[in-house]
Amino acid sequence: MTDPAQQTERSDRELLAAHLEGDSEAFGVLFARHRDRLWAVALRTCGHPEDAADALQEALISAFRRAGSFRGDAQVTTWLHRVVVNACLDRIRANKVRAAEALPDDLEEWAGRGSLGTTDPEPRPDEAAEAAERRTAVLAALGTLPEEQRAALVLVDMEGYSVAEVAEILDCAPGTVKSRCARGRARLAALLLEHRPGERRHAPPRNQAPAPSVPSMDPARAPPVEPAP
Repeated sequence: MTDPAQQTERSDRELLAAHLEGDSEAFGVLFARHRDRLWAVALRTCGHPEDAADALQEALISAFRRAGSFRGDAQVTTWLHRVVVNACLDRIRANKVRAAEALPDDLEEWAGRGSLGTTDPEPRPDEAAEAAERRTAVLAALGTLPEEQRAALVLVDMEGYSVAEVAEILDCAPGTVKSRCARGRARLAALLLEHRPGERRHAPPRNQAPAPSVPSMDPARAPPVEPAP
């Protein structure tokens, strides 16, 4: 049995290679290292904890069995994310009716386990309620997007990956990622007007048009991109 300390000191590539060589613990160490972020991607892509858990389990079984298909021309984490995203998209396509259902009541409990978790002091009740409302609205709005746009936005805007990294994960051109993000953001903007931080829409005075406002996703860490022609 390999020393646990030695396992944690191994790189992702070394752990994957050890798994292929028959090390029964290496893949578990690799998964544990990236579990939270893979879970966050699965949850925010699927929108439902049950679907996300099933998709993540299917992805890990696939990755475990098909580790030999890793070509080594990308990071191991990129390969793992690709397997997880593909499993999520397969589940979404096979279960389209879920997109029209209400989000589960316990989504906040699960969402806090992803990469957007925070160690900041506990917010005031009104701030927490507003953040919960906004997060739920974002996830619900994401569920209305085409699968490819949803996956691109989750990875770029919510998980903070670069366009180049997402292109590798989704196995498409960077321009395609930019186009999907731009179109997805445009569609989300109209859906999220009611959830702009610290602001609520009110009926404008008679004969006065409402002021335009375009919210951004939460969080939106990537620079704005232009849609591909």
